[in-house]
Parts: sequence; C-alpha cells; structure tokens
Amino acid sequence: MNQYWSIRIQNIVPYTPGEQPRDRKFIKLNTNECPYPPSPKVIEAIRAAAGDSLRLYPDPECVELRSAIAKREGLDISQVFCGNGSDEILAFAFQAFFDLDKEVVFPKITYSFYPVYTDFFGLRRKEVPMNPDFSDPIELLCGENGGVVLANPNAPTGIAVGLSVVEKLLQANPDVVVIVDEAYVDFGAESAVKLISQYPNLLVVQTTSKSRALAGLRVGWAMGDAGLINGLRCVRDSINSYTVDRLAQAGAAAAIEDEKYFQFIRQRVMATRERTEKELKGKGFTVLPSQANFLFASHMRYKGKILLDGLRERGVLVRWWDKPEVEDWLRISIGTDEEMAVLIAALEELIRS
Repeated sequence: MNQYWSIRIQNIVPYTPGEQPRDRKFIKLNTNECPYPPSPKVIEAIRAAAGDSLRLYPDPECVELRSAIAKREGLDISQVFCGNGSDEILAFAFQAFFDLDKEVVFPKITYSFYPVYTDFFGLRRKEVPMNPDFSDPIELLCGENGGVVLANPNAPTGIAVGLSVVEKLLQANPDVVVIVDEAYVDFGAESAVKLISQYPNLLVVQTTSKSRALAGLRVGWAMGDAGLINGLRCVRDSINSYTVDRLAQAGAAAAIEDEKYFQFIRQRVMATRERTEKELKGKGFTVLPSQANFLFASHMRYKGKILLDGLRERGVLVRWWDKPEVEDWLRISIGTDEEMAVLIAALEELIRS
C-alpha cells in the first residue's frame, strides 16, 4: 500500500481479469472472448473512420450507434446509452442508482466486478447464497433492498432465468432499480428488453465483446426508461463526456447492423458448446446447463486447481476461482472446434495420468 493512496482505496481488492499471456502461445479459453473474427463490415467501417477526423472529438452522444441499437431493439434513441464497455456502464449505474445507506443485493456466485464496485463506491451490499444447484436465489432478491443486480445468464455458471423471473424481480422491487446484465444473453437466453416499456425501474446492459467478436473495441450499452438513461448521462458527463471513441462508434454500429454475421457467430458458438458439453460429461465431468459462451464444469475425482494447472502445462488456459463454493469448478470458454478438441485431448491425458 502506498502512503499517498486515499483512505477510500487502501483496502480495495480490485477485479482480477483473466490471464492475458505474453510469454508463450496458449489456447485461451479463460476470458470468454469470441473465437471468430468480427464482421468484415466492422473492419471496413473502422478503416473509413480512421482519417483526418481523428483530430476531432467523437460524438459524445453516440447518435449513430444508439440509433442502430434502438432500431434493432424497437426502442426510442432516448432509451439507449452507450459507453466504453459494459463494465464502465455498470460502474456508472452503481453510482447513478444506488444509495450509500441501502444494501445492493446480488447472488453470491456471480460476476466478481459487482462486489468491487460496491466497495469502491462505498456502498453496502448483500450477497445472497446460491441454491444447491447453483441457480439464482430469486426469492432472496425480492424486497427490502436498495437495488438488485442480476447477470442473466449468470457468470460464471452460465445458468439463465426466464422473463417471468425477471418480471418477478421487477414487481417485487418497484421502488429501486433492477439491473439485468446481459453480457451473454445472445447464446440462448431471452433478453429483458421487451419489458422496458412496462417497468421504468429496469436497466438492461449488453456488450459487443462476446457475440459480436469485439472485446478489443470496448463498447457496451444500456437500455431502459429515458429517466434511467438520463441518470447515466449525468454520471458520465460528471466524469468524461467522450467515453466512446470515433473508431469504436463506427465499428460497433456496423456490428449491430450486420445481423447475418451476428447470427452466424452465435449459432456456431452454441453448436460447439453443445458438443463440448457432451464430451465433458463423457469424461466424468458435471456440467451446468449453460446459455452463455462458456461451460462451468467439475470432475468428481480431480480438484479444480489441479486441472487448471495441468491444462496450463499443456497450453490451454481456463478460469478458476479460489473460493470454497466453486474451488472444484472450471469455467471454460467456447473456442473453435479445433481448440475444443485440444482441450478434450488435454483433459483425457490429465485423467489418465
């Protein structure tokens, strides 16, 4: 700890991202990146935007990008907010909608940025225990709180809930904001966007990082009642009005508009996920039902850390958490068919040895 750090951050434990190796070449199945390149139309749009106009600030309102999202989702542009990745938007939302004297509630096993945000912004939180099957403890998220955050599908489990469950949360928490983090929704789950017109307390957050193969571009967006969107704008414009750069706006808009390529990517990932799930189960793994671009798996005879280290030695990276509830589980991103074949072969070798 540095003596010049503020008291506010001295005890903060920051979010730990998945390993990005530089020392050797690995098959990266640890950060839920898309295994396929972005749409060619995205590259064309970025190249077209990379001209003399880079000397100028980008559009702070992201009108072109927000219009593309609104058109696709059947919303008004006033119901869409864009930012530098969904993580930034979530950070804005925690500041805009949650108060210091009320608990923010979310499941105990979920995206590990949520507790980081509450600590960083000085918020109170309540992490409710999961059901024995790792499904979300919905009843414990209903009522007597200062806001709800639900990843749907959940990370790292991959389990999704239906719209009736989201509606239950909205109805049980009418006076606070319910954030539904849909980073992985395009791989088999149902988006809550269609509920926005009925529930002014619903904020849906999505990203280009997964199903549109643009993790390197850092673009996310939120959708909700215009009042919520204005709250996000208030926070943004109090920090940095120009959060999405000119190239990112152009590339993301092209990705949103290329529906054919979007469908190609997500269908291919889902097909590989189903095949990999069957193969893992055939090797003695328990695999949770996933509607994301990853699988959460555990083997009855082998500790998760042993499998993690063994795979790394064989050139395959997966994600593991040193937490009692999930210490024997691995989160495995879905790669290409060839990459998943290498994973299965490496696991077979580990099990034999």
